Amino acid sequence: MSTFDNREQAFESKFAHDEEMKFKAEARRNRLLGLWAAELMGKSGAEADAYAAEVIKSDFEEAGHEDVVRKVAGDLGGRADEAQIRAKMEELLAVAKGQLMEER
Repeated sequence: MSTFDNREQAFESKFAHDEEMKFKAEARRNRLLGLWAAELMGKSGAEADAYAAEVIKSDFEEAGHEDVVRKVAGDLGGRADEAQIRAKMEELLAVAKGQLMEER
């Protein structure tokens, strides 16, 4: 293999790894968001875990995270508006990335 081929393969591997980490961080963020929302709704234990799983699944409805915002906002009713949910998502994404880095 030439140096160029090695570089190309390394770049592709890094890209695949970065995309996998992004996916894991967003899924973890969605789980944390689901647990936060469940707490606001008075859910705990297995009920909160089941709700968090629903939030994770809702992210597969369309590209981006608007599907998650819509689900959580609809479920929360007036307990939190979309701006609060988006802010919480940003906060929890940083938490999720930190958790993933600690697990390495």
